[in-house]
Amino acid sequence: MRKCINRQCDIVSTGAQCSSSTHRTTGSIRTTSEPITTKNSPTLVYPILRPATRRFARGVWKAPGGTDATINGIQGLAVELNDNANGRLNPIGINCLRTFPVYGRVVWGARTLRGADQLADEYKYLPVRRTALYIEESLYRGLKWVVFEPNDEPLWAQIRLNVGAFMHNLFRQGAFQGTTPRDAYLVKCDKETTTQNDVNLGIVNVVVGFAPLKPAEFVIVKIQQLAGQIEV
Repeated sequence: MRKCINRQCDIVSTGAQCSSSTHRTTGSIRTTSEPITTKNSPTLVYPILRPATRRFARGVWKAPGGTDATINGIQGLAVELNDNANGRLNPIGINCLRTFPVYGRVVWGARTLRGADQLADEYKYLPVRRTALYIEESLYRGLKWVVFEPNDEPLWAQIRLNVGAFMHNLFRQGAFQGTTPRDAYLVKCDKETTTQNDVNLGIVNVVVGFAPLKPAEFVIVKIQQLAGQIEV
């Protein structure tokens, strides 16, 4: 399922998956995304700038957790969790801190505040939310040149070209699911997204979708004994 980026300016990104409704105005750019604060952001702000460190190393689509997400500058954890406790906490959206031999203390989770399985939220995973925010903010900044341009097919074609190049670059870096660009993302800006009524109102609609990468939380290994001799 592709996620939709929901930015509106004289540029509007729309889609069935989008649900943001709070408006704010910056110059002539009008957006429909909720401002990100510690109170209303579904992104879980947790362990000590670890997400920021991981972002620069691998990209925002890489979950900021795992054996290389070590926690530095502390003497120990107040509670030492085992696999059973971790297995009960993870489905309700709690990111655990664990201690493992060799690796030491690490962040062992990558869920947002909407990450409980029962919520079935589209932003369940931290890297999905961060990727959506990254694309949204990048397009918001990169398409400001569109404002006050003649609102017709030549402009729409240029928008498709610019946004398509940006999304293709992310695809080549491994930011999306899919083996081909067609499977990984879409960019639509034409007379279907922008009606004559939109043109009269000074609006150009841009629909951007992408197939997000989701982290592997569990590794299941099945071992089977084969009776008889195996022929090569």
